[in-house]
Amino acid sequence: MAWGTIDDAEFQKFADRVEGKLKSQQIKAAVEMSARKIGTQSLKGVKSRTPFGQYSDGRTGGTLRRGWHINGPTYNGSWFLIEVSNDVEYAQYVENGHRTRGGGGWVSGQHMLMETLFEIDGQMPTLLTPMMKRFGGLFD
Repeated sequence: MAWGTIDDAEFQKFADRVEGKLKSQQIKAAVEMSARKIGTQSLKGVKSRTPFGQYSDGRTGGTLRRGWHINGPTYNGSWFLIEVSNDVEYAQYVENGHRTRGGGGWVSGQHMLMETLFEIDGQMPTLLTPMMKRFGGLFD
């Protein structure tokens, strides 16, 4: 027993629009561009928070600051990954802290990466809004 008919023409138009965007890779490209922007902001923030050596003879360091780089974004089928890393051998000790020579004390960590990631987390809506607005037309 039928209660009525359903006209799904509007839904079919919507489905065709979404399918067209997905097939043309526009959504993936936009998300990748936003992910790259987030990675760049992260790199900028962590570099500015990274301390650099100032020596008594007037030299300044910067090896740790120059060591920061981003890998990605890489896509694994369901999410994008952006990796911010530093290959300088003592980076983890500056980030997290370490014992002093001889074991007589503790040097607190600078937490430059952790603080940057918390800051970026708070900026996420601002960084993603342009991409979301661009594809918001799918739902109009």
